[in-house]
Amino acid sequence: MHHDSPPRDGSTGSLTRRAATKAVSLGALAALAGCLGGGSNAGPTPEPVDLSGGKEDDQGGMVIGLHAGPNGQIFYRDNAPEGHDNPAWFHTLSMGLFPYYFEHRERGWEATAVYVTDYSTVDYELSTEGGDTFISTPTGADTFGDATEMTYVVESEVLGGMGKDLIPFSSESDADGFVAEHGGKTVVFDDVTPEWLRGYMRS
Repeated sequence: MHHDSPPRDGSTGSLTRRAATKAVSLGALAALAGCLGGGSNAGPTPEPVDLSGGKEDDQGGMVIGLHAGPNGQIFYRDNAPEGHDNPAWFHTLSMGLFPYYFEHRERGWEATAVYVTDYSTVDYELSTEGGDTFISTPTGADTFGDATEMTYVVESEVLGGMGKDLIPFSSESDADGFVAEHGGKTVVFDDVTPEWLRGYMRS
């Protein structure tokens, strides 16, 4: 099943829309650098990287791209994940990126950028296996957007690679449309706290 995209008329209209969306997302990320520890002396905001090629999730060791659902990456100012340079990378948000982000924030690690899959900018697919519905898992650098600017769908019938996940959209209307079709509700980045996440994963 393909994500409904704007009608294509043979022009590059949808690509232009994607480029515009990415430009707005990166601009918003620069503006919000202060929220993640950036400042006037912070230097340029790092850009997302491609997560293909057998990279293993820094929270659980699963190979990114082999499982359904959104991926994520976190860049840190003065720290790096074990075994490789920044960013830390993840094949799930609910059991990977967010738990890692919270744990390392408690350790005093300063995130300079947090990126997640942006399903508003990709032609995603839904697949069914064993009665469950899963969303595709793009890994290209251009499929990521600023995590703090996303609207996340939660409690829907659509799962990520490890079950329940947060499905991010840079367009709130895309997220609302997804909820209308697949159930659930929406939250924003600041709604996702350690306490909220524990409750969500237990429910």
